[in-house]
Amino acid sequence: MSQAGGGRGCGSSVPPRAPWSLVAATAALCLVSATSVWTAGAAPMSREEKQKLGNQVLEMFDHAYGNYMEHAYPADELMPLTCRGRVRGQEPSRGDVDDALGKFSLTLIDSLDTLVVLNKTKEFEEAVRKVLRDVNLDNDVVVSVFETNIRVLGGLLGGHSLAIMLKEKGEYMQWYNDELLQMAKQLGYKLLPAFNTTSGLPYPRINLKFGIRKPEARTGTETDTCTACAGTLILEFAALSRFTGATIFEEYARKALDFLWEKRQRSSNLVGVTINIHTGDWVRKDSGVGAGIDSYYEYLLKAYVLLGDDSFLERFNTHYDAIMRYISQPPLLLDVHIHKPMLNARTWMDALLAFFPGLQVLKGDIRPAIETHEMLYQVIKKHNFLPEAFTTDFRVHWAQHPLRPEFAESTYFLYKATGDPYYLEVGKTLIENLNKYARVPCGFAAMKDVRTGSHEDRMDSFFLAEMFKYLYLLFADKEDIIFDIEDYIFTTEAHLLPLWLSTTNQSISKKNTTSEYTELDDSNFDWTCPNTQILFPNDPLYAQSIREPLKNVVDKSCPRGIIRVEESFRSGTKPPLRARDFMATNPEHLEILKKMGVSLIHLKDGRVQLVQHAIQAASSIDAEDGLRFMQEMIELSSQQQKEQQLPPRAVQIVSHPFFGRVVLTAGPAQFGLDLSKHKETRGFVASSKPYNGCSELTNPEAVMGKIALIQRGQCMFAEKARNIQNAGAIGGIVIDDNEGSSSDTAPLFQMAGDGKDTDDIKIPMLFLFSKEGSIILDAIREYEEVEVLLSDKAKDRAAILKDPETENEEQPSSENDSQNQSAEQMTPGSQEVELVDQESPEDSVLSSHPESLSPADTDSAANASPSEQNPNPTENHEPTSPDGECTDLDDNQLQEQSETEEEPPPSVGWGKKAQPIDSILADWNEDIEAFEMMEKDEL
Repeated sequence: MSQAGGGRGCGSSVPPRAPWSLVAATAALCLVSATSVWTAGAAPMSREEKQKLGNQVLEMFDHAYGNYMEHAYPADELMPLTCRGRVRGQEPSRGDVDDALGKFSLTLIDSLDTLVVLNKTKEFEEAVRKVLRDVNLDNDVVVSVFETNIRVLGGLLGGHSLAIMLKEKGEYMQWYNDELLQMAKQLGYKLLPAFNTTSGLPYPRINLKFGIRKPEARTGTETDTCTACAGTLILEFAALSRFTGATIFEEYARKALDFLWEKRQRSSNLVGVTINIHTGDWVRKDSGVGAGIDSYYEYLLKAYVLLGDDSFLERFNTHYDAIMRYISQPPLLLDVHIHKPMLNARTWMDALLAFFPGLQVLKGDIRPAIETHEMLYQVIKKHNFLPEAFTTDFRVHWAQHPLRPEFAESTYFLYKATGDPYYLEVGKTLIENLNKYARVPCGFAAMKDVRTGSHEDRMDSFFLAEMFKYLYLLFADKEDIIFDIEDYIFTTEAHLLPLWLSTTNQSISKKNTTSEYTELDDSNFDWTCPNTQILFPNDPLYAQSIREPLKNVVDKSCPRGIIRVEESFRSGTKPPLRARDFMATNPEHLEILKKMGVSLIHLKDGRVQLVQHAIQAASSIDAEDGLRFMQEMIELSSQQQKEQQLPPRAVQIVSHPFFGRVVLTAGPAQFGLDLSKHKETRGFVASSKPYNGCSELTNPEAVMGKIALIQRGQCMFAEKARNIQNAGAIGGIVIDDNEGSSSDTAPLFQMAGDGKDTDDIKIPMLFLFSKEGSIILDAIREYEEVEVLLSDKAKDRAAILKDPETENEEQPSSENDSQNQSAEQMTPGSQEVELVDQESPEDSVLSSHPESLSPADTDSAANASPSEQNPNPTENHEPTSPDGECTDLDDNQLQEQSETEEEPPPSVGWGKKAQPIDSILADWNEDIEAFEMMEKDEL
């Protein structure tokens, strides 16, 4: 699942009633039934112990499900810390996460087929009766099309699939007459208006009662959706069509998939994360296998298995070849740019990619599945859970863990493919960690921070839909399950759809559109089941031999730095200098360079060269630190070369006595109103309380209708934006909490979101470094009422004075133009960085323009914003910043890195930002009178 974390998977074989084309389609599914092909090095687990663990999973499910039914039902989800239900509108908004909630008893519907898998048939029958009696699908609420499809529509179809199976067996559900299917059909028709776009891609949200675009709907204005959101519909919609005979659902889902395939980047065969639903243009051009794309790939392969359409397999294999060529860097899976696939788009990975080893098992590519799974397991052993995001050196990037099931899913499929008892031990570890760290009296609580073990008051429905299903199946023998699980395919939310649907109501044209777009090499495609003798050589230690080199990959990747930091803390000395923190004007940093054997040389052409001579270092450890520093600096510098300069935004003080003469260079946000596409925002400023903006404002009357000032730190930028927006602010300015930071010495960065959909943020948000922000704060102290203009570039002062509500860009002030040009010269430009041939294997050389030696200019590969520099050196080595969302330009500049040759807007700034306000006004007092006369003349 892409946003909220559903799972993926597939049953293992095809029943006899499936057509031969589908038998061929199952390809790697033969692997899943080969549970005893060989025996790995791990000691076999006794049946008694497997039964004990299976019973433990049953007890854990009862604890979670029972508390939901007792304390939360009919609410959508349980809040396990406060033992009550989460009802949308009655609890503080969590932003996009709440789009999964539709006041339709989400957890109950999502858990229906889990009850049958866990042999709780009586509870299943009772649950179905409750759904039919209590659930209303006609609520006036805006929901995510993606989440509603995989959780609710999928849950109803999974429940229906197992209800008719139980009815056929003759003991349970004898009264059932396709009622769940009728509800699914009703919901399907409610989702169809979302597809009313020229491209066929659905809107990301829809109102269950009013649909799209109606005034009452409060939705339909969105322009973008994620690839997974549009590409994770075919299984549920096709199943609905096959069950009911109404072909329209499958037709719409196919059209969306066809459009995504057509819009792939032709040279790399990759797709981006976010696409415009009207034009088909890629909005975010990074590509990976995690959040935003994940289940698109999954559904291409599974659509082939379920529907028997060869074009889906051809598309999947084309994408898979690109993934293994560019994204897979064993054991890592790193996002890249679709137009420049050799260039990494980020230096961290998100937890949702943990499903991919399971998909590789389905594909039949076992070795990389084992490698990636083992790497993820090492991260889990270090932190008890898989953090929402972690860096390439396995440090925590986002510390939350909402009890995602993807790793358990991949563990299950690897065990089914290999029969290696090692994966049973992995599952046992997951059970122990859940009980030890996540279990609370009223259920299981998500982890707010895996480092501290703090909890969050949420238990998402996918936890019951997927986690317990995969864990139980991991330890269950075939006789422990009342039906043949291999007759079904798992959706991304682990709902079960019968494979016999492939032969039912086949009225959809199977035109092969894939070949229209690309030349395909069939020799690389798996059209038959892989040979297990090739996959699993006659070596009982095969899988272990793959895992062994990765056994300490986490500890080996980052302990050097961590141990050095910890030793530094104990000894009272400062930690090693990191390239991202280096300032060429800092004498202390220069002294550290000297100790590491690094020399700084000023060249005649104005460039500065860094040269390391290991033999000149104070010690071998210092030499090692110096080598690491040089490698980091080279990486950062070369990365910056490849990226365009970030177009800044402007904060212009327009009230007396400034009248637009003060223009502060500001950084934009990836969310909220885009000032480059919309009219500027003008208003008076007011400080929020609390100043960090991380909770509901206590002074909403002060910021209502104004531009709120908030301090950076302690929570995500998107959270701050939502809090001030809820208080009625018309815009927001985030001021850096790093005292002394300035746009004069550090390049701008984009404020990123919280890793989720931020379409609910409608106000503009800008970022000011500390020195620029202090100018506004000083002005407030001096004049109380300060009015500013937020825009993509400084506005003509004549237009500002003439009419606050209009622009007059046809009569630019010559003085303002010269000021912009001056500011443009002072804003750090894109640097020229070249690598000089090394003098010896022990010497590292880096040359650059002087200003490029600021870490901020080379930050993009270091996964740390320049504004995260902290005067306290110990804080530079925290696994993640409290803000978390300050991502690199290589992450955030995805829109900026379009392949156009359009020049970015000129930088705007003010040449004396560092001056105190009193000094500024003293310089101006004698000119105020003449200035006002000049403005009258211009008007």
